[in-house]
Amino acid sequence: MPTKNIYEKLAPINNICLMILAGTAATGILVYTKTMLMPFVIALFISMVASTLAEKMKQKWKLPYVLGLVVSFASFLAIITLSVLFISGSIESFIAGADIYSERVNDTIDSVLLSAQKYGINMNAQFVTETVAKLPVFNVVKSLGSTLVSILTNLMLITLFLIFIFMGKAAEDKPSLVGNIQRQISFYLIVKIFVSLLAAGFTWIVLTSVKTELASMLAVLTFVLNFIPNIGPFISTLLPMPVLFLQYGFDWHILLALILLTAIHFVIGNILETKWLGKGMDLDPIIVIASLLFWALVWGIMGALLAVPLTAIIKMALERNETTKPLADLLAGKYAFK
Repeated sequence: MPTKNIYEKLAPINNICLMILAGTAATGILVYTKTMLMPFVIALFISMVASTLAEKMKQKWKLPYVLGLVVSFASFLAIITLSVLFISGSIESFIAGADIYSERVNDTIDSVLLSAQKYGINMNAQFVTETVAKLPVFNVVKSLGSTLVSILTNLMLITLFLIFIFMGKAAEDKPSLVGNIQRQISFYLIVKIFVSLLAAGFTWIVLTSVKTELASMLAVLTFVLNFIPNIGPFISTLLPMPVLFLQYGFDWHILLALILLTAIHFVIGNILETKWLGKGMDLDPIIVIASLLFWALVWGIMGALLAVPLTAIIKMALERNETTKPLADLLAGKYAFK
């Protein structure tokens, strides 16, 4: 039996080193080209969903494929634009009422300090007030507003990319890999959009029923945050609590909203979404969390929103090659370390 030469023995190590170098270089490119690449990726995902919807319209209503694309694209643009404008308006009204919220915070602090004194707990009122004043609430809100304005500005760039994508798109004759990616990603996004709309709708009903200020803005944020796996629904459940606390203090409004919102996200996330998506993108839960952290570091909030479909595309591409297939198995949680 012929012995392997040194180059054959080192081949696996060389492959690993090359993949590490390629991954590092790709990460650098993603960060450096963020301004242009992120709108392109968003346009690509919108085109996948729009193409799938256009094909469904053609099959069900005999609508021409091109007209279906235009209808789908126009609907996306309208929803995104209205959502961004609506949230921006809500943020402006929130900032305009800063004095009112500041008074409520001070009243709440006084109430807490008074209750603490009744139980023999002495607290430094000045220290508590200064600590609360330093909380970056308004900076976070302003930052969110800047992000939304940035998205609105990028809509023109996204639209331009979509025009070129649709010009070169055909309803048939897709390569097997591209067709498979489009089917899986578009199905995931369509289901995710639908369950996010359900979560946002029920959130709005709950918050409106307890007369929560900024209920509509919180509902829109619930829709957006629901795209972030695991963490998003948790954040959107807790997000209304400070607003309710400022309005009513710690009473039944907060408890009722917390119980109902937790139930809504549990049913939608763990029952409906699991039933409709099945195994979803076939990604290991630990990999989902890791990809969420990675894409959030690379592309910020938008990276966190797109983490699952982006990682799923990488996994599907890795599955096509025998050399990289073990990495795809690792992403799917099928790789056994011994």
